[in-house]
Amino acid sequence: MGRCWKITAVVAGTAAVAAVAAWPAAATGTATGTAPSGPARNGWRLVDEEGFDRPPRVDGAPWRLDPQGPRSPWNVDAFDDDGEAWKKISGPLFARRLATLNVFRKRVAFGRNGWLTAEVAAVDKDRDGRPDSRPGLSAKTLPDGRKVGRISEPSWDAGVLIRPTRPLPRHYRVEMTLRGIDFGGKRNGTFDYKGRHNGYTKEPCKTRYPWTFQGALPGRKRCDYPDVTRENGFYYMTILDYATPAPHGNPGIHFRRKVIMDGYYSDDARWKNAGTCDPRTGRIYRTFDGTFNGVNALFPRGDLFRETANNNISNEYYIKTRCGNVSMDKPYGPGNRFEGHLTSAEIRPELLPEAAYRFAVERDRTGYTLEMSGPFRNIGQATLRVHHDFIENGRPIWHYNQTPEEYDGRFDRRLVHKGPAGTYTTEHAWPKGSAYPDSFIIGDPHLNYYEGEAYVDDIRLYVPADGG
Repeated sequence: MGRCWKITAVVAGTAAVAAVAAWPAAATGTATGTAPSGPARNGWRLVDEEGFDRPPRVDGAPWRLDPQGPRSPWNVDAFDDDGEAWKKISGPLFARRLATLNVFRKRVAFGRNGWLTAEVAAVDKDRDGRPDSRPGLSAKTLPDGRKVGRISEPSWDAGVLIRPTRPLPRHYRVEMTLRGIDFGGKRNGTFDYKGRHNGYTKEPCKTRYPWTFQGALPGRKRCDYPDVTRENGFYYMTILDYATPAPHGNPGIHFRRKVIMDGYYSDDARWKNAGTCDPRTGRIYRTFDGTFNGVNALFPRGDLFRETANNNISNEYYIKTRCGNVSMDKPYGPGNRFEGHLTSAEIRPELLPEAAYRFAVERDRTGYTLEMSGPFRNIGQATLRVHHDFIENGRPIWHYNQTPEEYDGRFDRRLVHKGPAGTYTTEHAWPKGSAYPDSFIIGDPHLNYYEGEAYVDDIRLYVPADGG
């Protein structure tokens, strides 16, 4: 992992070149730590770990104004914060909306040899030259003396995530231990607790402005945009298809995920028919009858997109659980009253930090495995694992190939993204000759959604013990 190199990634038809070798030197902070000493995993050899025994020195790092545009260090592609896609589907209105705010950022390497990077961002809505909130990553000592990393996001108009400084190797296991989570969901049967609703403080005008899947909304001002406080969440361990993930407006990430393990805590009416798996019995129960603390384990499909009247900037998903498998574009099956989404299990936040949950993703020669361990509702302490081949029954995982040689171009297609002012066309969503590095994220990658704090620990990276 000490080797430095350049990665060329074709993301949604746009080439994004990241000079990975330059990141540690350019980032703020000191790369410290000792050799890995964490537990062995069957068939895997530990190569990097972070236990937060030393402060990551993120909160004291200076803020930097994101200049936006193709020269920005945080530029990704046409679906970026100020990307060409939004300009096409929204016309001049989107540019006017975006001009009402600034985005300030931090990019800080930490851990042994700087193997991890914290990406922190916050919106400056009044353009006074300062971010409106103070999100960050710091070290915290739990009552039992354990050191953890505290992801703090006191306002929804900000984002904090942890990613690897360099793309992940060809085959790997990456894992994280969760020691605390307060990003919404119910507690003691209600969304209202600690003076908050669903994890959000109760100030007015918490909206998804200016980024929506439809682009800018004609005739609506900031506070007229849809409210976000019914939707909170956290990414436990998710793999994206480009090298430098950072918080952005929420639509863009839906086009960049390879595999997903996240929590999405929403009582929005569109989930009224969704189901949650009881891993103990193998039966599905109504999500609205649960605690809204479910974990989603999703495989984005590379052959199927959400074709709606306004956009298709999102893949459909394939879900594997102990209650069976489902593709989200279809009902669960004959006689089943649930449809749409299927959550794999529910965590119990009240048991933390005395208990813990471990989330892991493995990429081997055949595909991806999602793993979650901990004291889940209904079943108690358990380890849940699901595997999906890169291509399984003709169904591919989106952008699975890290090199051009791993993919022959068979799932390439043209996508038309519609908006109120026009359309943007992705001519080649997955062309032959493309390559997509793996990079994990932990935290909140959204600049206009999610609010709360979480305690994370023991981030570890393994490679095959046999060198494969």
